[in-house]
Amino acid sequence: MLSDHTIETVHDEDHLALAAACQPGVGLCTIVNIDGSFSRRLGAQLAVLPDGSTVGDLADGCLEKQLATDIANCKGPHVARYGRGSPKIDFRLPCGGGLDIMLDPAPDRTDCRTALEALRGRRPARLALRECRQLLSRAYLPALKLIVLGEGQEVEAVTALASAMAIDVEVFSRNRLALGQTIQNVRYDPWTACLLLFHDHEWELALLEQALASEAFYIGAQGGERARSDRTLALAARGVLEEQIARLTSPIGLLPSCKSPRTLALSALSEIVGRYEQMRVAA
Repeated sequence: MLSDHTIETVHDEDHLALAAACQPGVGLCTIVNIDGSFSRRLGAQLAVLPDGSTVGDLADGCLEKQLATDIANCKGPHVARYGRGSPKIDFRLPCGGGLDIMLDPAPDRTDCRTALEALRGRRPARLALRECRQLLSRAYLPALKLIVLGEGQEVEAVTALASAMAIDVEVFSRNRLALGQTIQNVRYDPWTACLLLFHDHEWELALLEQALASEAFYIGAQGGERARSDRTLALAARGVLEEQIARLTSPIGLLPSCKSPRTLALSALSEIVGRYEQMRVAA
């Protein structure tokens, strides 16, 4: 059984509505079809609490107020149309599009808790959507996690930005590492990114070999052209397979030639979050 503090202990915005729906009296709204453009993805959710307040984000405050009103008055799960093509002629979406939204005033609490517990255990989950033909189930991925290895201002900048974005980040600075040795008790799962930020590249090889053999979806290491060439040759000399070396992202980030730690942090995290969001779309 989940505690009463379920919502407060969930930090991933994609899981907030699900966490709220675990509690009695909470309704759940899910976008199951998008006609035209809209600023949230298919499957985006909003939970409506008994007092009419909401948890989650569907981008439009007027839409959220309308959903809170409608779900309080509905008898059971059903799909309603909002915006273009809706019979609610007094309500329109700012984008001019149309949405089909599944309103469930009493989602299966056991199913919601099972899905949330799976996510907390770093396992993907699905929640069946009752009485919905457009989208049979809503898929969830475990939250993005970032493991940072390195030293200096770049590590501090990445950590600060990741924390501000509510990304779970674990840092292994040089005082937590031993030269030439791997890390004990670290878990790289398919929803974890590994970022190496060393100026002294001799610290990288054992750590990279460990990460490249893992399921981490992103492995990146900073360094110039000479460092990248030497790194590739050294990994090959250690017996790391060519297909594993090819998984390494270097140079890191979306912006070329970053000249400050904060710019590098923004560039690298943009790349990492972008790849994670691609996995969400494919889920």
